[in-house]
Amino acid sequence: MAELGMSSAVTRRAFSVRKMTGFTAVAIVCFIMLYAPLLPLVAYSFNSGSSIALWEGFSWRWYEAAWRNELVQDAAFRSLFVATLASTFATALATMAALGTTRTRAYRGLTAIYAMINQPLMVPEIVTAVALLIVFAVIKTATNYHGLVYLITAHTAFCIPFAYLPIRARLEGMDISLETAAADLYATPWKTFRRVTLPLLWPGILAGAMLAFVISLDDVVITEFVKSPGQDTLPTYMLGQLRRVITPEINAISTVLLTVSAVMVTFFFFLNRKKM
Repeated sequence: MAELGMSSAVTRRAFSVRKMTGFTAVAIVCFIMLYAPLLPLVAYSFNSGSSIALWEGFSWRWYEAAWRNELVQDAAFRSLFVATLASTFATALATMAALGTTRTRAYRGLTAIYAMINQPLMVPEIVTAVALLIVFAVIKTATNYHGLVYLITAHTAFCIPFAYLPIRARLEGMDISLETAAADLYATPWKTFRRVTLPLLWPGILAGAMLAFVISLDDVVITEFVKSPGQDTLPTYMLGQLRRVITPEINAISTVLLTVSAVMVTFFFFLNRKKM
């Protein structure tokens, strides 16, 4: 009974940020500051006129214009192509890295490896972009090749930690006794991975892949530095248009990108909350 009482006291004293005074008000203010500026952008994407500040009536005009714009179509296809390949490669590499840093005994250099994997998260994106620009410039000069491989490689390298974190978190929350039991039943390491680890890890892999896809799809800085002429993605195309003339067509494209990103991140959130 005494132990039960002590356990209850510890539970009652457990810290929870949600119980702090003013937490709800601060959270609401933060959400308003983050998302309120997006509302005019979405609203004026349906403006029938050419102004981004003067409402002239509801219309799908700019969505139709963006849909018919061949430059937008080309940039959108390139964005999806690069994001799909980059997220696939990044997820595969992140899965192997997560297995190598969780399904093994602690060894010297493990912390350094973890830091290297997450380097793109710690270093400013502009630094990574400049470093990739220099490396790829040397390769382009030596090979005279200017294809999309550089852009896909850059996005893959940048997206690895975003895929790695949910996969690693999933692995750390899994019951390792199931894999041990499979080994005790003479299953090979590959069969154990394929029949036990992979099915349990699959939600984490999907979550990591979706997060990497969204990061690649929305990236501007690295793409702007690495891409060759004629390799605009949708975000860099929009940036170029903003330097020339601003029309609600940009609002329409931004709204579509915002919707796709929000849907995928929401799906990632619920998928990552799935219980073991």
